Amino acid sequence: MPFSPKGSKLSYYRSSPSLPLSQRSILLSFCLLCVLTALVIGLVAISRPIRGYNCNVQPRSVTVVWDRDSSISSNDGGSGRGVVFGGDVKRYKVMGFVGIFTGFGSVGRRRALRRTWFPSERQGLERLEEATGLAFRFIIGRTSDEWKMSKLKKEVAEHDDFMLLDIEEEYSKLPYKTLAFFKAAYALFDSEFYVKADDDIYLRPDRLSLLLAKERSNPMTYIGCMKKGPVFTDPKLKWYEPLSYLLGKEYFLHAYGPIYALSASVVRSLVALRNDSFRMFSNEDVTIGSWMLAMNVNHENIHALCEPECTLSSIAVWDIPKCSGLCNPETKMLELHKMELCSKSPTLPSDD
Repeated sequence: MPFSPKGSKLSYYRSSPSLPLSQRSILLSFCLLCVLTALVIGLVAISRPIRGYNCNVQPRSVTVVWDRDSSISSNDGGSGRGVVFGGDVKRYKVMGFVGIFTGFGSVGRRRALRRTWFPSERQGLERLEEATGLAFRFIIGRTSDEWKMSKLKKEVAEHDDFMLLDIEEEYSKLPYKTLAFFKAAYALFDSEFYVKADDDIYLRPDRLSLLLAKERSNPMTYIGCMKKGPVFTDPKLKWYEPLSYLLGKEYFLHAYGPIYALSASVVRSLVALRNDSFRMFSNEDVTIGSWMLAMNVNHENIHALCEPECTLSSIAVWDIPKCSGLCNPETKMLELHKMELCSKSPTLPSDD
């Protein structure tokens, strides 16, 4: 019979002796154990979230930088087009967005706020937003000091309640920071009002919510505690205005700086303009007030936004006229919060 390699090989496999039953049982058990182990490892790998990212939780803190487009750039090194990092770029619908202006030297103030009316954790912020329709974030710029930036990043990671602006954090550049804030807030939030507030006032968010929710016939609205006063021409004074020759002897009507609100229509107009088309005065509240005069807005004067002590109707409490905020905010904030009239009085005063 002719030799056939294929036939020979097939005959070889058929003639191989079979394994004893006990050995086959051991082998099958081992294979089954391997399969089960691989299955368990696979399920754990799928169910375990990637480190540093939670599929179900979007970060609340965001970083907003500006395109370096020479056609729309301005003297402050920014432009009118915001790019968001670390958050959802879809505009989030709220009734009001409140930016709490803060700085690198205000760690103690933020700590005091988080122990009083500003929630210290994400869930608290969400509950406050659901109850009032207001979203709150701390607003801060950048610095070249690496140690300060490192400390800020740790605070952001812990509390997740910041909006970081790509602008140098410096008091002399507060008007630029304010404009950057309104543009960034408008890009991120579809809000009826945008509120600028300082980190050294005691605020009742529930009453602020009622104020903003009022029906108004004029969509171009500027809400604040309005004032007039002499223009400071002495360079030695804190509120010195180098452009005083453009203003005369007395300031026009404008809101105090610690807290004021602009309606969506007003902010939309600010966003549409190029940065370098704005006149920037030294003082941020004067700067905003001058823009409001040019835009023909309705000035809504609310004294409850500048109360020197807590009342049944106060919205914002600060040491006016002694200080442009609470004089000793880290201590005074806690003292006010312990007072029932400040923290626990009804949102609306009783009819009795």
